[in-house]
Amino acid sequence: MDRRRFLQTATTLAAVPALEAQQSPAGQQARRNIIFVLGDDHRFDMIGALGHPMLKGHTPNLDRMVNQGVTFRNAFVTTSLCSPSRASILTGLYMHQHGVTDNFSPVDPKLVTFPQLLQKAGYRTGFFGKWHMGGVSDEQRPGFDHWLSFRGQGEYTNPEMNLNGVRQRMQGNTTDILTASAVSFMRDNAARPFFAYLSHKGVHAPFQAPERHAHLFEGMEVSHPRTMPYKEEFYRQWPEWVRRRRVTRHGVDGIIDSDEPLDVHYRRYCQCLIALDESLGEIFRHLEATNQLENTMLVYMGDNGFLWGEHGLVDKRAMYEASIRVPLLAHCPGLFGKAPRTVNEMALNLDIGPTFLDAAGLPTPSVMHGRSLLPLAAGKAAPNWRKDFIYEYAWEQDFPYTPNIVGLRTETHSLMNYPGIWDMSELYDLRKDPDQVDNLLAGAVLGPRMRGRYANHVKDPAVRETVDQLQARLAELLAATGGDPRLAGRPGPDDKFAY
Repeated sequence: MDRRRFLQTATTLAAVPALEAQQSPAGQQARRNIIFVLGDDHRFDMIGALGHPMLKGHTPNLDRMVNQGVTFRNAFVTTSLCSPSRASILTGLYMHQHGVTDNFSPVDPKLVTFPQLLQKAGYRTGFFGKWHMGGVSDEQRPGFDHWLSFRGQGEYTNPEMNLNGVRQRMQGNTTDILTASAVSFMRDNAARPFFAYLSHKGVHAPFQAPERHAHLFEGMEVSHPRTMPYKEEFYRQWPEWVRRRRVTRHGVDGIIDSDEPLDVHYRRYCQCLIALDESLGEIFRHLEATNQLENTMLVYMGDNGFLWGEHGLVDKRAMYEASIRVPLLAHCPGLFGKAPRTVNEMALNLDIGPTFLDAAGLPTPSVMHGRSLLPLAAGKAAPNWRKDFIYEYAWEQDFPYTPNIVGLRTETHSLMNYPGIWDMSELYDLRKDPDQVDNLLAGAVLGPRMRGRYANHVKDPAVRETVDQLQARLAELLAATGGDPRLAGRPGPDDKFAY
């Protein structure tokens, strides 16, 4: 970020009257500050230090988190859509538990969120950015003392924002404004423990980078995924909805309702990412200048992944790897040391709340399904850690290109069911087929009343045994979390292979 522009923005925001500071209870000074930075639509592999060819050398602050902190290489969201994923972050619950199934539903006020618990424990809490749960409302939500947000998706430039109940038009780039406000909040609350939730608009489409980055990456070649070309040998194995989505605004042949080629959008996406990286840089500079770096827990995450041509698709929603995998980085030398560490166990968006509560010395409520990531981040054993999770997505009337999805992701396989449509299910052995090309259920539709169809299409007994085990496990997880086990497509007790 341009330092002069950042300081100008910070000065403007600092002039706004801050909420009156409350007296800190005894012992609070020793509590750890927590900062959560959430990128929008940032997929798992688009960081320079992780080998991305276009971004190499352009993401020094994300790289710093990789090289001096903890990288969760298998981090996932349980629903790849903005609002459901954000609700899972807040509540530690699956979509079918918290009920936010689209980008318009609010979080049920009866549900417990981790910011409310931090606030109750004496943390000063601030929210900055995209909320996006509850239609276009930008009203202040429970659990936050300080509030800066906007309606819906907001704007990239000169946004109208709600600052503690007062709407005003702010000048500049939204990423810069949000960052300056968050840093100002940290500065104003240096005398007590704080939790800052910086929820960026970037890098959501339509991509609009700050002018200072508008010409980055021009002329650079964009590499395309193996499954992007239109090939009948692919589509014979994949559900029909995948072929049809290709020509919509969520596919490579109709991308974002634009006549511009995919590569142009891809470069703009990368330009927007640079501003997010600069945001982290401003946070690092503030923590270093105030001697808070050692014991402040800084976590960066993407709210969902993003498809850039995989299976001929763009956007998210689907259960393919690029859609559900996200970057998850943690930095806190006082907790994790200064040497880089890679965690290979599965981490979920459901785990964010329990992790922050643990960092604050607070217990995780029994209703939350997530678990604290602190033991793994510190290199300690985490007994009985998960080896699978439910993926779910609910069909949207406004964007009807992707069907209902209920699936199971394990350490080795990805199983996808599509309740409500007559289309083939998908099963991929990720050890042999990381690009998810060879659907082991090609031609098979899994459902409880489709006798014989499964056996007719899947001749390999090993595959039949695998899918039966996976369906049983999916049904078990759904039942254990208050979901409907019938969505797993399991047959009755006397109907083995009755799909």
